[in-house]
Amino acid sequence: MNKGEFKLSVEEKIKSITKKPILTSVIVLVFLTMLVLGLSLPYYLDNFRDFFKEVLAEAHGMLFDIAIIGILIYWLRENGEKQLRIKMYKDEIDDFRQWESEEAAFRTVGNIKRLNRHKITEINLVNCHMTKTNMSHVDLTGSNLNSSNFSHANAIECNFSGTRANQTNFENAKMNQANFEGAFASGANFKDTFLIKANFKNAFLIKSDFTNAYLMEADLSNCHLTGASFDEASLYKANLSGAEGITADQLKSVKTLYLAILDDDIKSEIQEKYPELLGK
Repeated sequence: MNKGEFKLSVEEKIKSITKKPILTSVIVLVFLTMLVLGLSLPYYLDNFRDFFKEVLAEAHGMLFDIAIIGILIYWLRENGEKQLRIKMYKDEIDDFRQWESEEAAFRTVGNIKRLNRHKITEINLVNCHMTKTNMSHVDLTGSNLNSSNFSHANAIECNFSGTRANQTNFENAKMNQANFEGAFASGANFKDTFLIKANFKNAFLIKSDFTNAYLMEADLSNCHLTGASFDEASLYKANLSGAEGITADQLKSVKTLYLAILDDDIKSEIQEKYPELLGK
């Protein structure tokens, strides 16, 4: 083997070693251990007891560095990576905004669930497309859902409390036991939506459309319902106590109000004009 071939062989071996970080670390550790032990040998032989005290002092310092500085650096790195992931998920939602496709819907919902795992619920979903997706148990507390599309979605027990959902489309979605407490959903479309045992306490539902919606045992107490449509909606055992803006004429075309909780004035008017709605 000539000089050039030998040099090339050595370079290839060095490259192969550096490509293996664990092997490289072991080699460096062995080399440094031999160097330190070799340089320390005279102290081992001449004054081992005093030297050992110094080693123990350094060991305590090392433990302190690991406990304080190491953990702090680890926390800072993990927190930094977490913030980068959160930003990436939000950026992806922005990328798919206003894109009406199946891929956009599923990717957006996937990012929402990832943000939920990081305890993030306030998400900007304005004009997002999420039709025919599975959003059950997702938490969107305080999110902005204005003009977004949830039609035909499966959102059972989804948390929409405190959200802004004005002009949002929930048509034909399955939203049983969903929580809309305190939500702003004026002009929202709830046509043919399953809202059994849904919670709408204190929600703003002005001019919302509940045509043919399934509102059995839903809680609409203290809602703002001015101009809301309930044509062919089922309000069996629904709670409408304290609802503002609701009139007997708004409820004249519902399927049933059997066992519904109504304020006395509204109930008296319905008994007078539309008594069949209060029967079975």
